[in-house]
Amino acid sequence: MDLKSKIKRVPEFKGVVFWDITPLLKDKTAFGQCIMDLADHFRDDDVKVVASNEARGFIVGAPVAHELGVGFVPIRKKGKLPPVVHSLSYDKEYESDVIEVRDDGIEPGDRVLLVDDLLATGGTIKANADLVEELGGEVVGMGFLVELEYLNPRKHVGDKYHIHSLITLETTDEF
Repeated sequence: MDLKSKIKRVPEFKGVVFWDITPLLKDKTAFGQCIMDLADHFRDDDVKVVASNEARGFIVGAPVAHELGVGFVPIRKKGKLPPVVHSLSYDKEYESDVIEVRDDGIEPGDRVLLVDDLLATGGTIKANADLVEELGGEVVGMGFLVELEYLNPRKHVGDKYHIHSLITLETTDEF
């Protein structure tokens, strides 16, 4: 199945090209294939838990965790989780942000798969990895529905992590 045909380019949405995954999510066959493909790619990596950043990451991460037969840990924006939490401040290309996870969400030695819908500049997923590692977890990989290769996110994330993306967009004009 051509998964790329299931996403839509929305030019100049809030000042950027927005890649809308709603049509892909709505298509049960395409969405199911994405979940299976991501899970299958990491199935032999002894994943203990899947963690995802809100909000669209939850849509992908939770079913991948279910398919792998492991738990799911949400990584939230500041103030969205009850205490006790572990916080991490980080800089994005246009602002600073804070993410949090419950202190008992990631335990030392946990093998964590990070899953999100989109890899753009890499700042948020790198912060997720830093947060997991501060808690003693090991990031075994990062899985995405879509990677915006034209933003060169792997340069920001670094070579340390195994990254797998189902759809790669090389330019903003692919559609």
